[in-house]
Amino acid sequence: MSRPPLSGIRVLDLTSIVVGPVATQFLGDYGADVVKIEAPSGDLLRQLGGQSKSGSLSPKFMNLNRNKRSLAIDMKAPGARPVMEKLLATSDVVVTNMRPNALKRLGLDYESARKRRPDVIYCHVVGFGTKGRYAGKPAYDTIIQGMSGVAATNYRAHGEPRYLPMVMADHIVGFVVIQFVLMALLHRHQTGEGQYVEIPMFENMTSFVLAEHMGQLVHVGSDGPSGDLRVLDPLAQPTKTKDSYICVSANSDKQAFALFDAIGRPELKDDPRFCSVKARFRNVSEYHRVRNAGLLQKTTAEWVEIFDKLDVPAMPFNTFEDLIADPHIADVGLINEVDHPFEGRIRNVRLPTKTTAGWDETVRPAPAVGQDTTAILRDLGFAPDAISEMVDSGAVVQGPQPKADAAD
Repeated sequence: MSRPPLSGIRVLDLTSIVVGPVATQFLGDYGADVVKIEAPSGDLLRQLGGQSKSGSLSPKFMNLNRNKRSLAIDMKAPGARPVMEKLLATSDVVVTNMRPNALKRLGLDYESARKRRPDVIYCHVVGFGTKGRYAGKPAYDTIIQGMSGVAATNYRAHGEPRYLPMVMADHIVGFVVIQFVLMALLHRHQTGEGQYVEIPMFENMTSFVLAEHMGQLVHVGSDGPSGDLRVLDPLAQPTKTKDSYICVSANSDKQAFALFDAIGRPELKDDPRFCSVKARFRNVSEYHRVRNAGLLQKTTAEWVEIFDKLDVPAMPFNTFEDLIADPHIADVGLINEVDHPFEGRIRNVRLPTKTTAGWDETVRPAPAVGQDTTAILRDLGFAPDAISEMVDSGAVVQGPQPKADAAD
């Protein structure tokens, strides 16, 4: 195993909920020292993400905040400013989704950071680009899904606008943050220069959706239709079988013709509605109805075996519970069990991507609020008396400590 590639990089994490924590957890997973700044009450996701045994570590929070250290600080307190100034001076990367006015008021904006660390990489996640008329408006995942066209995919497919029932926009934009932080680090390595990076959620998700669903509107002057009609069809979903559901993608002629043979409808290979990729695209609803009727004849396991032999992409539909128990997931060791110092035995989703470099994988469980406050202040050079004074005044909060016998 070799040293993680981001070892020696400090990330000041001024984010909360999902979009920022997705990004900073990835950076921490690959070796960065991520210092998560929290108010004494903690990140709101500690309460929003499901039930917690300890009271402040919801399942979703644990899944998005491993490999980070938590410093709990009242940033409005007079004693907080020196702490944040030292963190700005010693951080290679700042990631934040706080509003610009709040950042400036607290002395945490890009100009303040650059004065203390000229080569800092400052990544600001905003709901809407600052040059547009929506700049400064609050934005959560549901707002972005609704505005960017994600909810419109369900409107087109099923007749009513619905959010995808997971915070997809936050996750996708979180990975955009990772992309630009890593590119900025490479740029700094090559030039010695830091930079400010603005990541607008609305624009990024709009780009994501329109790349898929601009359809014929890509041609200036066209009146449509917009959208990829194949994936917007109401029947483009897991298909019922004799006992469950199956996911089948028979897109090429070879795959579709093999499907027709399998369901006992070989004559459809010569049907003008289905005899080519273009024909099936024009008649996608009819194609799906024929497919769905045929797949009711056998069980999911029977179909998977048949389609494996025919080289037609097909796999069972998984519920969340099925997914956790999926034998392939066990084969590759994606989920392991670890002892969390406050939550007991938990399932941990490991890093899925492997490389020949064999970077060492360490798992520091998601921290309690302020669990690392004193240790971080010591790292910043504050004397014990000064730390005690900050704790006594309420400027910072030292959270609970793991038991000595707790295992990572």
